[in-house]
Amino acid sequence: MAKALITCDCGGSQTIDSPALAKATGLVVPAACSALCTRQIDVAAKALKEGDAILCCTQEARVFAELAEELGLPPAPLLDLRDRAGWSDDPASKLPKMSALAAEALLAAPVEKSLDVASPGLCLILGQGEVALAAAEQLKDFLGVTLLLEDGAEMPDTRDFDVITGRLRRAKGALGQFEVVIDALQQVDPSGRGPLRLSAPRDGAVSQCDLILDLRGGQPLFPAPEKREGYLRADPAHPPAVAAATLAASHMVGTFEKPLYVRTEPLLCAHSRAGQTACTNCLDLCPTGAITPDGDHVSIDPMICAGCGACSAACPSGAISYDAPPVDFTMLRVQTLARAYLEAGGTSPRLMVHDDSHGAEMIRLSARHGRGLPADVIPMALPALAAFGHAEALAALAAGFAEVSLLLGPKSDRDAIETQIALARAIAGDTRVLLIDTPDPDTMSDTLCDSAAPAPVATPVRPMGTRRQITRQAARALHPEAEVLPLPAGAPYGAVVVDREACTLCLSCVSLCPSGALGDNPDLPQLRFQEDACLQCGLCANICPEDAITLAPQLNLTGAALEQRVLHEEEPFPCVECGTLFGVKSTIDRITDKLRNHSMFADEGKLRMIQMCDDCRINAQYHATDNPLAGGERPRPRTTDDYLSKRRDH
Repeated sequence: MAKALITCDCGGSQTIDSPALAKATGLVVPAACSALCTRQIDVAAKALKEGDAILCCTQEARVFAELAEELGLPPAPLLDLRDRAGWSDDPASKLPKMSALAAEALLAAPVEKSLDVASPGLCLILGQGEVALAAAEQLKDFLGVTLLLEDGAEMPDTRDFDVITGRLRRAKGALGQFEVVIDALQQVDPSGRGPLRLSAPRDGAVSQCDLILDLRGGQPLFPAPEKREGYLRADPAHPPAVAAATLAASHMVGTFEKPLYVRTEPLLCAHSRAGQTACTNCLDLCPTGAITPDGDHVSIDPMICAGCGACSAACPSGAISYDAPPVDFTMLRVQTLARAYLEAGGTSPRLMVHDDSHGAEMIRLSARHGRGLPADVIPMALPALAAFGHAEALAALAAGFAEVSLLLGPKSDRDAIETQIALARAIAGDTRVLLIDTPDPDTMSDTLCDSAAPAPVATPVRPMGTRRQITRQAARALHPEAEVLPLPAGAPYGAVVVDREACTLCLSCVSLCPSGALGDNPDLPQLRFQEDACLQCGLCANICPEDAITLAPQLNLTGAALEQRVLHEEEPFPCVECGTLFGVKSTIDRITDKLRNHSMFADEGKLRMIQMCDDCRINAQYHATDNPLAGGERPRPRTTDDYLSKRRDH
């Protein structure tokens, strides 16, 4: 039996063509309700009992969740057709958009990966004065509180919680596993009469805690402090902020699920080779410092990672990919929305990507109080906007979207997103990828309603494979006649240009190339290159002893990019003894000329050895009269007969 779509026109405020929607989606779509959350709640109850139904209302999610709980049934999936499609001043048909949103809702989302984080509730409070003391008093009944006062601060006369003095040198970690180092640490000696006494100061004291409440009002302990789980910070001069942070701290006890936001493939990482640094894209973008160098690769601390997704979009090799949801699922959502919209009779759809908090609220406010979204603009929510990079935008355009826009939010990683937008524009064209940067819902709607998108691709395609492969396939669909597209500096696609006059074919670049784009020929002195595999990491240019290599960022759409071509080659040198080809003739000749007048090579035979292959050189050295490996005549081993004959002689 087909899945049912239970719709509601919300008191007649939107038009839903149930028969047409059923035909377009292949779902069972009964006549639309008018008050599904109130007078017709029995329809929702029936759908819950029968199962396999989608309720088209997210505003009253709480009502439907409580209904499912009363019935002892799992909650039904919810779909917002009203704010995202129905409530719009655009007179055009909303059927294609509703069909696309329904098709997306049918996709089975992958299960998110997570790990358990235990927080017994050991809380370190940083600060001094009445604000910090008041917070400690409020939390002492819920958490194990330790108040760290600055060295020299007045010690409160209380043992309701632990009080220490000292200077916090550094802190690391996240919820459930913070580690702090304190200098000049002094603890209370509870024995004796009179004022509380302190122990002798001690430097380098190490301690652990589960959460930190920072009420100092100075510099935060961590980069991007709002993204560090377990670290709560408030201005001590702002009582509401202090109260909110204190309340949040009181709830951080128990076992929590920490999402695993990214998946890594260390062998693909192009960070460095042989101590030479190459790609640092993820390190430069990570706002929390969760990514650190780890030999030739990078490592990611899942406890510190906040899931912004910027590293996934910027990684040139796919060594880091977003996994909550996976990149493949995001690509599937994009292609499903485009396909369903076009199959329902729509033309030239536009995709607007937004975060699932600020962006969703902007759409809701625009729908209720403004013009709403145009009928051809399909919104798609993501938990991390920065994870939607140039590859995803190009995949959307190739799938049939005429335009892709990203709606920035107050917490968006602007620099990372703008870099990806610039790369997508360089490949697709400036008018096809837009950035909407406004906190005003009306301005957002006006921007979308008053703009005209370019024509979409004539024949939509649905690229598959890695993000690099999808980018290439999408670019070919967008530019079927183009051969090479110039790209901005720093792009992860391009060629290697070799100065043949300077290159000595030492092949240092080949041995260190992390992607295998540069290669040699075991039979001839050649430097070969496959452009499709080049990450433009710059390691070859950094390592070249002759400075003979430069990078040329571009996207080669021809078949030549998938084939190896010779960047530089020279005449091989034949061994003067056996004729075996080895080395480069120009190099052997140059070395021979330079050493000809050297005292150690005055003998013509020594110079001749330079012109021999390894086997012949060893053979010549062995038979040479001045062979350094040769020794004198070995003494004859003495035997028992020798000793006996000596006795007889005496």
